[in-house]
This record gives sequence, structure tokens and C-alpha cells, in this order.
Amino acid sequence: MAGRRSGSGVAALVLLLVALVGCGGRPVADRATAEVQRLLDRRAAAVLDRDERAYDQTGRGTDFARLRAVPVAAWSYRVTGLRRSGDTATAEAELRYRVAGYDPAPVTAGRTLRLNRDADGQWSVDTDRPAKKAAQQLWDQGTVQQVRGRHSLVLGVGQSGRSLRDFADLADRAVPAVSDAWGTDWSRRVVVLVPKSLEGMAGLLGSPASSYRGIAAVTTGETGARRQAPADRVIVNPDAFALLGGPGEQVVITHETTHVATRARTTAATPLWLSEGYADWVGYRAAGRTPAEAAPELSRAVTEGRIPAALPDDEDFGFTGDAGRLARAYESGWTACRLIADRWGESRLRAFYRAVGAHEKRAGAVEDAMREVLGTTPQAFTTQWRESLREQLG
Repeated sequence: MAGRRSGSGVAALVLLLVALVGCGGRPVADRATAEVQRLLDRRAAAVLDRDERAYDQTGRGTDFARLRAVPVAAWSYRVTGLRRSGDTATAEAELRYRVAGYDPAPVTAGRTLRLNRDADGQWSVDTDRPAKKAAQQLWDQGTVQQVRGRHSLVLGVGQSGRSLRDFADLADRAVPAVSDAWGTDWSRRVVVLVPKSLEGMAGLLGSPASSYRGIAAVTTGETGARRQAPADRVIVNPDAFALLGGPGEQVVITHETTHVATRARTTAATPLWLSEGYADWVGYRAAGRTPAEAAPELSRAVTEGRIPAALPDDEDFGFTGDAGRLARAYESGWTACRLIADRWGESRLRAFYRAVGAHEKRAGAVEDAMREVLGTTPQAFTTQWRESLREQLG
């Protein structure tokens, strides 16, 4: 009896292994993953070749027309996981793509693809969506339109061609303005994404819409990035942007373009009062606005006797819903950078920014840069800054 039970167990184990491995000796799960990878390789090649017919032969998912206007120089998938149930499967994949002429390295996006297998054993894509907790791509929101400028590429969804051309014109004016202030050691090109609404902007950032209500635009990118990092994206909130008016629109796009230019010199050592203040300083540099016009919230606080005791902390720049606090933080950073430019000169302001970013860590970065570049201390600078607020805003 014991021998028969043992033999039955071995036979069952053998049958199980045959079922899992298959006649070719390769695990079924591995074989299915390889098949799906080949399918996605064909899909990627079709995108690169602009071959809609070949793309459609790989299944559904994203409508090819949605992404036709995106000028990609590279597009590839890497399957990172596969869950299969009979003739259906869910693949987790890493999409890597590069916009031609703008991205020195691929952008990476997590995708979840649902697949079906037909009677002939061929897999096809049923849906292709952002992975859980991953941000949307612009084509997830609708058909992408493209407008090119001299220094810019504008990609939009749900916008008129005239509107996208206006954004390209703003970016084309911003790029030389930023180079004039910062220098030319950056790409001098900018990609602007214009979704249909605030909700579209939030989707591209993978965050709740409430986090960006009232924020006209943001710039994504890797701080302290090496030159082979993907290019930044300026992402517009069309709802808030529409309220700015012409001069305000230019200030915002120039501000965001400054972030693109300074990204490689902006590191964990750079406080937000400096990175945001410098971007505002460049944005307002040729705008001809008085301090009171450019810093209304801070001006109101100073007039009421509420002069800040210190420069803002990083936490003061959080999109928490306190619009007044956020405005005063930005305006404080701008007035601090304006003070440096006025008293030490614009070249010293650039050198100070770079010196802070070159520091290995936050602790001591501002102190060392102020001593080496400006010949002062944070305490003395704060005193000068508060005095300048009284003089210009009081």
C-alpha cells in the first residue's frame, strides 16, 4: 500500500510538471511572457514606423490616431510581469519613449495592458492604460495635436490650433530671455504639454486635481540631472492659465522655462526659495513691473506690519490650498533674488545659484555660497532682505 501511494504521488507530480512545462520543456508562464513581449515589440515597431495597419494588427488599446502627432524617435516596451487566466492575461510593462529632437534619454512610463488570445493561440492587446499609481500620458486623454516653434514643441489635447500656436510663441520668447539671464549651457528647447483642463493636468502629474487648482503651470524633471536625463515637460493648467492675461502668461512660461534651463544645477541642496525665486526673477526681469505689482500678497503683509522674520521654508511652497501663504513664499523668493541681482549683480546671482546646487547636501549649502560668492552670511542677508521689503513694499 505504501509503495502504491508513493508511485501515485510521483505520477501526479510528473503530470503536474508536464502541464506546467509543456512538451518543449519551457514553463508555460515563461512562454506566454515571451509571446506577449514579441507582440509588444511589433506594436512598438509599428509606432516608430508610423504604420497604422501594423499597429492595428497587434490589437486595440490606444487608438493610433491619438498618438500619431507625437514625434517619437524611440518607443519600446519591457514586460515586467504577467498574470494569465486561460485565454486572457494582464501584463505590467515599462514603456520607454523619446521625443525626437528634445529628449536626450527615454521617458519611462508604467503601463498595464490587458490581452486576449484567439483560437490560433495569438495574443492581442485589448486595453493599454497607465499602471496603478502611474501618471497618464497625453494620448491617454485624447488625440494629440502638435505645433512647432523655433525653440519649442507644443503638444495638446482638446485645444485649438490657434491656442497651441500662442503657447509656442510664448515659449519661443521665453527661451532667449532665459538664455540672456542664465547663459546658454542648456538645451535651449522646451516641450509644453497643454491638456484640456485642470483634471487633465493632474492626470499627467499623477496627482489629485485639488493639488494644482490655481496653479497655471508646472515643470517636471529630475533635479541635478545628468545631461542624458529625459527632457523636462512644462505642463499647463489651461483653466488657471486663461485668467492670467498676456503679460502674466509670458511671465509664467518664462518662469517654467527657467526651471528647464537650471535643472542640472538644481539639486537637493537648493532651497525652494532660491529655485522658485530665481525662476520668478527671470520671468519678471523684462516685464517692467514694480515690486508692489509683482508681489501684491507680500506687499499687503508688509504694509500691515507683518514682515517675514526669515526666508520661506520648503514647506511654505506646498500646494496646500492656502493661496496667500503660497503667493507670499514665491514673492519672498523673488524679492530675495532681486536683492542679490541689484546689490551684487546678475552674474553673482547666477554664480550663487550654481554654488548652492554644487553643494553635496542641504546643510551648509546656502551658508557656504553666501560666504564664497556674496561675502556675507545668511543672518546679515536676511537683515538686508527685510530692510529692502520695508523700503520697497512698506
